Amino acid sequence: MSQVFKALSDPTRRRVLQLLRKGPLSAGELSDQFDVSKPTMSAHFAVLREADLVHAEKSGKSVIYHLKLSVLEEALLGFVHSFGVGEQASAPRQEVAE
Repeated sequence: MSQVFKALSDPTRRRVLQLLRKGPLSAGELSDQFDVSKPTMSAHFAVLREADLVHAEKSGKSVIYHLKLSVLEEALLGFVHSFGVGEQASAPRQEVAE
């Protein structure tokens, strides 16, 4: 889960994921959306792959990226559940007197 949140901590990587929500895109198509160098984008793609948020597929000379939304959903649900959100409390809440 920590790799997912590391990946999500960067606005460029979050934007890549938003772009991929519309469908698969090549590395070049994604890179064209940002004003950074191709090596910098490659590093962002590597972090996203390491977190298993994207799937990279070779297509000729291009690399096509696909969003793995289920991984993102599982990480976010796991995070929310770690705080007990969505679970019934085992003991009733006690109100604090003012």
